Amino acid sequence: MSDSPGDCARRRPAVTEVEVEALVRGICFKTGPPRTLGVELEWLVHELRDPRLPASPERLEAAYAALRTLPLSSALTVEPGGQLELSSAPATSLTEVIGSVSLDLAAVRAVLREADLALSGIGHDPWNPPLRYLHEPRYDAMEQCLDRYGPEGRAMMCSTASVQVCLDAGYEEPGPLGYGRRWWLAHQLGAVLLAAFAHSPVAGGRATGWRSTRQSMWAGMDPGRTSAPPLNGDPRAAWARHVLDAPVMCVRADEGPWGVPEGMSFRDWTRAQDPPGRGDLDYHLTTLFPPVRPRGHLELRMIDAQPGEDGWIVPLAVTAALFEDPGAAEIAYRTVKPLAERAGSLPAPCNPLWIAAARSGLADPELHEAAVVCFEAAAGALPRLGASTEVCAAVAAFIDRYVARGRCPADDLLDLFHGKDIRT
Repeated sequence: MSDSPGDCARRRPAVTEVEVEALVRGICFKTGPPRTLGVELEWLVHELRDPRLPASPERLEAAYAALRTLPLSSALTVEPGGQLELSSAPATSLTEVIGSVSLDLAAVRAVLREADLALSGIGHDPWNPPLRYLHEPRYDAMEQCLDRYGPEGRAMMCSTASVQVCLDAGYEEPGPLGYGRRWWLAHQLGAVLLAAFAHSPVAGGRATGWRSTRQSMWAGMDPGRTSAPPLNGDPRAAWARHVLDAPVMCVRADEGPWGVPEGMSFRDWTRAQDPPGRGDLDYHLTTLFPPVRPRGHLELRMIDAQPGEDGWIVPLAVTAALFEDPGAAEIAYRTVKPLAERAGSLPAPCNPLWIAAARSGLADPELHEAAVVCFEAAAGALPRLGASTEVCAAVAAFIDRYVARGRCPADDLLDLFHGKDIRT
C-alpha cells in the first residue's frame, strides 16, 4: 500500500480505453535477463516491554521522525495502521539485498529501542483491533471503499504485515526463465510459499482456524481488487483486461475528501464524460492488490511476515533460488504443475488450493509434498547463486524445523498459544 502516489490532481490529457490497454501492456511486464532482486518488509511496531501493547500515535510519530533522518539505502514508509515498511533498492544479487537490508534494519531497531519500541515479524496482529494511524485522503477513501465488502479491509490496512519478494519479469522467450512461465509459476508456487511461511493464526486474542489469517483477509475482500487475472493466454493481455475491469477505488481531489465511486470500473471511467488521465491510471494500478502484481517486475505478495530478526531472509532466499536458478525453476515448475488441477478455474487467492494453503499450511499433504521438493531444490541452488554459508544454514534449519515436519511458523504460535513447549 505504500507504493502510493504522488500528487492528488488528475493528469490531462485523458487516456482512452485503447491507450490504457497499450500502456498497461508496456509498463507492467518489462522483459530481459533476470538481473535484479528486491524485498519489501512490513513490520508491526509495539511497546518494547510487551509485544501485546501497541505504541501510541504520539510515540510512533516521534520515533518515525527520528527514523526519517537515517541514511538508509532502503525506502522507509509507514502503513495505515502504523506498520513500518522497508523497501530495498533493486540489487544484482541475493547477497547484496540481504546485506543492505540487514544494515538498514539494525539502524532502525537501534532508533526504536531508544524510544522503547520494537518490531514484530508476524502476519497479523494477534491481540489488537485494527486502528488507523494515518489519516490521509487516500486512506480515508480506501477505508470507505473496502468497508463495503466487510471488515477484512480495515484489518488488512491496519493489522497485517508481510515479506514481499520482487523479481524481474524474465525473458521474452519461453523456457524456465521466460516471463510467461514465471508468471504462471508465481501463482502456483505462490500457494506453496503461502503454506510454508504462514505465520498469522491468531487475531483478537483467539485462534482463527487459519494458519494465515492475513491471507484469509485478502481472500475475503473485493475480488475485483485482490484476485489474479485468468492464467490462460497471454499475461500482458490478461493483466490489461484485469486493470480495465477492476473497480475504481477513488477519484482524487486537490481539496477535500476524495470521491469513492460505487460499481465503476476503470473501463467505465474511460467512457465517461470526464475520463481519467495518465496519472489516474498510474494511481489505479497502486490500488490493485493481487497475490502477484506486475509492476515492470513481479511483486510476490503472499508471504506473511516472519518470526525473528532475520526470519525474512529465508523466504527471500528460497523464492530467489526457485525463480533465478534455471534448474531449480524447472524442478519447481514440474512439482507444482499437478497442483494447478486443484486450483481449478478460480483465480488466486480464492481458489481451493490457495484456501487450503492459508487454512492448513503444510499440514495439507499435497502442499507438504510439493514444499519438500521445492525447498530441497532451493537449498541445492543457493550456492550456485552465491549465497553465504549463513544463508544456506538458515534455509536448511527452516527445512528441518518446519518443511520436513509438515509445519509452518504459525504452528509454533499456536503451540505457544495453547501452552505447549516448542523448543524441540
